[in-house]
Amino acid sequence: MKIVQNISNFSDKEKTYVTIGTFDGVHFGHQKIIEKLIDEAKKADKKSVVLTFFPHPRMVLQKDVSLELINTIEERATLLKKTGLDYLIIHPFSKEFSRMTALEFVRDILVNQLNISKLIIGYDHHFGKNREGNITQLTEYSHLYDFKVEEIPAQDIDDVSVSSTKIRRALATGNLKTANNFLGYDFMLNGNVVNGKKLGGKIGYPTANIDIKESYKLIPKTGVYIVKSTIDEKTIFGMMNIGNRPTVNGNHQTIEVHFFDFNQNLYDRNLTIELIYFLRDEEKFDSVEILIQQLKKDEETARNYIKKKMKL
Repeated sequence: MKIVQNISNFSDKEKTYVTIGTFDGVHFGHQKIIEKLIDEAKKADKKSVVLTFFPHPRMVLQKDVSLELINTIEERATLLKKTGLDYLIIHPFSKEFSRMTALEFVRDILVNQLNISKLIIGYDHHFGKNREGNITQLTEYSHLYDFKVEEIPAQDIDDVSVSSTKIRRALATGNLKTANNFLGYDFMLNGNVVNGKKLGGKIGYPTANIDIKESYKLIPKTGVYIVKSTIDEKTIFGMMNIGNRPTVNGNHQTIEVHFFDFNQNLYDRNLTIELIYFLRDEEKFDSVEILIQQLKKDEETARNYIKKKMKL
């Protein structure tokens, strides 16, 4: 898969099959649509293209600071790469771009720039200035510019929307099993390892402090999770705490991972942390000693879970 930043940089002259969307989560519902796109494109000997926009339109048009996305744009690209797609085009969304009329979008973007042969799109898709374009207009333009439009059934689109909502709700409530089942993979957090207060090391549980720069990334419910990460091509398991560390009077949220049987320096490394099981809520303990006892219990539970899971 080739990633193209900005539609104007797309230069393949072959005819394309295109779908448009955010595809946040790249979950089972999204994968069904993308598989359909890829399969039909291959049968017709055309290139498969996903066109997405970043920043999310709501960030630009509504200044929606409360928007929480399941994936960062980099995570989304990594997941889409696994589908066998030919091209992912990430176009910068701006107020200027939003003023493009439906006709201009079809003519200048889909036809002239992407050389479209077929558009696979949801029944409720709107596009162009003030969201004036709809499936009816698309069908009219398709006759004018000689491309096909295939409408994704309402049921499939509703399933996609419901799945995304259920994933976000499940992550917010600590129901990681449900979230991962809908995603079809383990929910991930990606960030750089930064310096912390090194309190973990003092109590026998050194941690990697993960700094997630994207403010729009959905952070799951506070608590303790069993996690894994690939470090130097090796799968390393551990446990992670998301929270304010109330026992040591923490005053801001941190994401800290303690890796089992691992003692390398990870500062300034970029890590992807996969969440595989929710252990418990974050608690305030009466003393650091009681906290250490709980961490030992958490570690034992986590190791047993991992041992059992690895046998499956």
